[in-house]
Amino acid sequence: MALKLRSTLGRWWHSPKLRGRVLLSILALIAFGLALLAGAWTQACNGNACPSIAELDNYDPAQASKVYAADGRLISDFGLQRRTVITLKQMSPALVAAFLEVEDKRFYSHHGIDFIRVLGSFKAILLRRQLQGFSTITMQLARNLWPETINPAERKGLKGMMRKIREARVALEIERKYKSNKDHILELYLNQINLGNRAYGVETASQRYFGKSARDLNVAEAATLAAIPRAPERYNPRKNPGFSVLRRNLIIGLLRDDGKLSPGSSEAWKAYPLRLSSRSDYSEAAEYAVEYVRQEMAARFGEEALYRDGLQIYTTIDLDIQESMERNLTAQLDAIEGGAYGKFPHKTYRNYIDNRPETPSDNSPYLQTAAVTIEARTGAIRAMVGGRDYQDSKFNRATQAYRQAGSTFKPFVYATAVMSGIPLSQISEDSPVSIPIPDQPIWEPKNYDNKFEGQMSLRRALYMSRNTVAVKLGLKLGEDAVVATAAKFGITTRIPHVPSIFIGAADVIPLEMVAAFTTFANLGRRVTPNIILRVEDRAGTILWQPETEQIEVMDRQHAWLILDALRDVIRRGTANGAVVGRGFTLPAGGKTGTTNDGVDVWFIGFTSDLVTGMWMGFDQRQKIKADAQGGRLVAPAWTAMMREVYERRKAPADWVQPEGLISVDIDESTGELWTQFCPADQRATALFFPGTEPKEPCRHSPFRGAGTTGK
Repeated sequence: MALKLRSTLGRWWHSPKLRGRVLLSILALIAFGLALLAGAWTQACNGNACPSIAELDNYDPAQASKVYAADGRLISDFGLQRRTVITLKQMSPALVAAFLEVEDKRFYSHHGIDFIRVLGSFKAILLRRQLQGFSTITMQLARNLWPETINPAERKGLKGMMRKIREARVALEIERKYKSNKDHILELYLNQINLGNRAYGVETASQRYFGKSARDLNVAEAATLAAIPRAPERYNPRKNPGFSVLRRNLIIGLLRDDGKLSPGSSEAWKAYPLRLSSRSDYSEAAEYAVEYVRQEMAARFGEEALYRDGLQIYTTIDLDIQESMERNLTAQLDAIEGGAYGKFPHKTYRNYIDNRPETPSDNSPYLQTAAVTIEARTGAIRAMVGGRDYQDSKFNRATQAYRQAGSTFKPFVYATAVMSGIPLSQISEDSPVSIPIPDQPIWEPKNYDNKFEGQMSLRRALYMSRNTVAVKLGLKLGEDAVVATAAKFGITTRIPHVPSIFIGAADVIPLEMVAAFTTFANLGRRVTPNIILRVEDRAGTILWQPETEQIEVMDRQHAWLILDALRDVIRRGTANGAVVGRGFTLPAGGKTGTTNDGVDVWFIGFTSDLVTGMWMGFDQRQKIKADAQGGRLVAPAWTAMMREVYERRKAPADWVQPEGLISVDIDESTGELWTQFCPADQRATALFFPGTEPKEPCRHSPFRGAGTTGK
């Protein structure tokens, strides 16, 4: 049958009359098609349907603002499209070659439309019934620059044809505009193209996939990026590494066939493993810190500038410290919930995650945390954790929460005392105290262990965190004096003028509490915390660079007295077992904190180098567990973190005692001058601000009242 048909067609073809009619019909169809095409070409841009090429004179694509760590590593970015514009000269030659090979190999010889590819496309449609694209790089640039008027989603029918014609017309206009500078067209394209993973342009894609600049890409990496534009989701190397490698190797083969690579070199690059960076950025390691930066920058520069202007934001965040903080807090919280510190009576974080509701609550039901590390000398925030799970709760407990400070507030009481002329050697009674409160029951504060130890020095009362002594001392000083001191230390929250503030009943913001302790680390000078090193525009011009702000809170001599007592918290006080007992022996001070019924637990520890404060508790205030104490639950996380930090960081210098203090041997049991008549085991050397040293010998001396020497 087929032979008979071919025979019949052959006779028709050899008939001059019939052959003429067939050819005439074909020519008529071609003429009609060309007429339609000409009409469509003419009408395609009517009514301002095509964009104005003049806009390219002011080409300024939206660029995401980049957020960098202190060492220059990219943490994250802010922008709807992640893009960093670079010049063609800043791109790897392999990258340029790979894109030209697969997207438009005759780019430098055509004028916007590659008619060879157009004919090839028609041939594929007629002979193989396959759609084959013929867009040049210039045509792709046109639809990427103006997707509103050249909508790539319009693929079929009349709309699809008109879109393609508009694309071609705009491409010709672009080529005419830059006919003497084709490199500029290619540069625009490589900075505009969508390369998946919210990365636009080759520089951003290179950073996000390979952790390096586009100038440093090798052949395999360049081909991997060049593979993506055909189908950004399908050939995304993170989502579909298998498809990505197949197309990458196809491109490497094309480069070989075109003489750009030798056969041996092409085979070596095909065998090159897909080595993606371990993470596209570090935002998952500092999510609360990044959001804090975003809020700060939006307030200073505005949302539009933040999301469009490509600001370069250099932060103070140390990613090693940040990751150590997160890792050790997570381990400690898991240990608490796992029963390592006794029965935990609440729903655990793991239980919550396993049964997470579709709409998270504003108040998470699991044990939460907040932590901040501040560099003592500069105020630079080196690490920040605002909660346990940023995706579940974006509320930053380090900067937005108001929590009772507990015993971490006590150093303000004792600082008020020493600046008022009361020495830390003064003896007080750790005994029951009852305070009438108008219109309320009598207030009878207790110690966390519900015991009383009798007479002790103020110094011991501070490092052993005895509540009744702090209350009695505060009553002697007055609420007004202590509130004023707290304000000098940088506490801005409202502190009520009631006796309970002496043991930390007032609400504070964790960031402010941690910053307050820089006063002790700096021997009297508090620094204002900051998280920004500098902000540059996309050209590298510095737009803002905050200065370190130091405020003198105490003179060095009085600051040393409190510092030394806070060092005793670690050397022999409430944090000794959790810090020294766990192997941290560098010079350090700190203060544990526990509120009534174990609702809030704290530890703020510091060296001369870093101040780190940590808090744990529930969003809805409730007792954490039996025997919840800051030294027991929180300080171990601080210790583990600091041990890691100082394995990589230079050991902190010890503090140098300032001149002007008076050294005196005292009887610790009385706070009075020691003589040979005093108990030998009570002899201790103490420092005093001039004028506050004891004048009388201890009561065991027969010469008591004879003068300051005790003789």
